Amino acid sequence: MAKIKILHIIKSLGRGGAEMLLPETLKLHDKSKFEFHYIYFLPWKDQMRDAIIEAGGNVVCFEAKNNVQLLLQAAKVIRYCKDHHIDLMHCHLPWAGFLGRWVHARTNIPMLYTEHNMQERYHKITKILNKYSFNQQSLALGVSEDVSNSIKNNIDPTIPVKTLLNGVNTSSFVRKPGEDAVRIEFEIPKDALVFGNVAVFRFQKRLVEWLRVFAEIESKNSNVYGIIVGAGPLEHEIKEELKQLGLEEKVFFPGLQTEVKPYFEAMDVFMMSSSFEGLPIALLEAMSMECAVVSTNAGGIKEVVGNNEDGLLCDVERWEELATLSQILIDNPQKLNKFKQAARKRVVEAFSLQRMVEELESYYYEEVGTKLQGDGVTS
Repeated sequence: MAKIKILHIIKSLGRGGAEMLLPETLKLHDKSKFEFHYIYFLPWKDQMRDAIIEAGGNVVCFEAKNNVQLLLQAAKVIRYCKDHHIDLMHCHLPWAGFLGRWVHARTNIPMLYTEHNMQERYHKITKILNKYSFNQQSLALGVSEDVSNSIKNNIDPTIPVKTLLNGVNTSSFVRKPGEDAVRIEFEIPKDALVFGNVAVFRFQKRLVEWLRVFAEIESKNSNVYGIIVGAGPLEHEIKEELKQLGLEEKVFFPGLQTEVKPYFEAMDVFMMSSSFEGLPIALLEAMSMECAVVSTNAGGIKEVVGNNEDGLLCDVERWEELATLSQILIDNPQKLNKFKQAARKRVVEAFSLQRMVEELESYYYEEVGTKLQGDGVTS
């Protein structure tokens, strides 16, 4: 039986949540039945490229400097689909979605679209284009119930919208006792409590507010440190706040990292101050690595973390309370350890990447089978 050829289309292969999932899911896909191709458009954001190639994917970049140029690559994408006999497209995030719908309309190749964010949070132009074009695809997948409901409430599509929860490779993201390389690098004492985050430096992550929360925690606890892994458009603003708060010797910025597990090894608490989220991959990775969670209840976070069960949550608008919640764990090491174990248990039981891949493959089979039946081909 010929392999089913899947083409993933995504704007970049930087270290965002959607991008990081691509090599991780590829490692678990049944490559005796599927062949995977990947098209991206921003050549300067390619941190996941080598990992995808190493996992067996075929990767090509059709360079585009902006969103308009991205859409103008449609002819190249159509040619690629024809040359490589692509059976199904899987697009991620809005602008890749717009392009994929254009290609779908001209080729009739089935298209799945994964939505990672809430519609309410998109730019007005993005929301208009999404609403206008959304039905020009086969199936939409929301990464959380909040995201799926946001699609239904704001777009009211006629195509199916289903929820496919993000997952993490719990066999790979496992804490190894005694791994102190990051603490040694930043001269963090072994007995210190480390608060961390892994994020793209965008406004919704509220990393300026994160630093203010940490400053409140540090004012009462001298033996705490912070690590924020990532980069992004607000990096200058965030580092200026770091200086204003006098935290240069307490919070460290290792920059954009392809391999993040050593940084999770160094963290005791994964603290998120986000104003909105889909279902953040970094959160699942941190939980799998036995980091206790203190977070706002933004978007899909509350679908993962049960307050006072798997971590501690506060309302998005009351992000200052993160300091109080963190103090609870500082004052009670037994509770801290309890939430570390609960985080790992929750992810293993409900958010394994294997479960996600199996569901995704079932959707691939379903959509390709529907296309073959529509073309009058039967097995």
